[in-house]
Amino acid sequence: MQAFSLHEGYYSVGTDKKFIPFDPKTDDKKDRKGSLFIHVQPFLVQHHNDLIVIDTGLGQHRNGELLIHSNIQKEGFDPSDVNLVLMSHLHQDHSSGMVFEKDGKLEVTFPNAEYIIQRQEWEEAYSGNSSSYRTEIFDVLQRSGQIQFVEGSGQLNDYIRYELSGGHTKAHQVFHIEGDDQAIFYGGDEWPEPEQALRQFMAKYDYDGRKAMELREQYVNEASKNNWKCLFYHANNASIATVAKQDESFKIIPA
Repeated sequence: MQAFSLHEGYYSVGTDKKFIPFDPKTDDKKDRKGSLFIHVQPFLVQHHNDLIVIDTGLGQHRNGELLIHSNIQKEGFDPSDVNLVLMSHLHQDHSSGMVFEKDGKLEVTFPNAEYIIQRQEWEEAYSGNSSSYRTEIFDVLQRSGQIQFVEGSGQLNDYIRYELSGGHTKAHQVFHIEGDDQAIFYGGDEWPEPEQALRQFMAKYDYDGRKAMELREQYVNEASKNNWKCLFYHANNASIATVAKQDESFKIIPA
C-alpha cells in the first residue's frame, strides 16, 4: 500500500469563503488581514488492485489541465484507473475537484469511480445553511449515478472503514485503510495538520469545536499506539507522517 500527496497549492481564505492563491515569496499576509492561510492537498492511495482518491481539492487547473489529474499522472498512475473516491465532507476546498469543466460542460473527474459520501452530509449541503458548499457540483455528480451513500459508521469493504465523527461538520467522516503491513488514517478537517497533535484547542470553524478537540486527542493517542500512517489535508510540510509518544507530548515523524 502506497500513499501520495496531491498538493494543489497554498491559499488565503477570508470571511467570503473564497480561496485566493498565496505565494510567500511575493505576497504579504498583512495585506490579507483576518484570513486563514492553508495548504490544500488531496491524497492518492494504491491498495492492491484499487486506486483511491481521498477528498478532491479545489479543482484547480494549470496549463489547461486539471491539476489533480496531472498530479496523479506525475506519480505514475492514470486518473481513469481511480475506482474509489472517499469524501470526508463536502466543503468546497475538499469537494470542488469532484467534477471539472470540459468543453464548457461539467463532467465527473473520475468517471470510473464510486464516490463515498455520508448521506447526512449530502442533505446538509443542500439545506442552504452554509456558503461553504457548492451544490452545482453535487448536481453533476448526482446525475452520474456514481455516488454510494453511507450512513453512520461501518465497513466499506474488507480493508476500508469509515467513522461518522461529526466534529468539523455535522456529518464529517474519517477513514481507516488497512494494508498488509500498515494502516492509514485520514482525519479530514478534524486533524488537518500534524502539529495540532501538540496542543489542545477549540476552533470556531468547527461545527462542534469541543468534540473536534476531543476527537483529535483520541486520534493522536491511537495513531501513536498503533503506528498509523496519517494523512494531513492542510499540512504545511509533513502531509504524510506517523506520530510517536515522547515523554508527555508527541513527536511528528514525516514519512
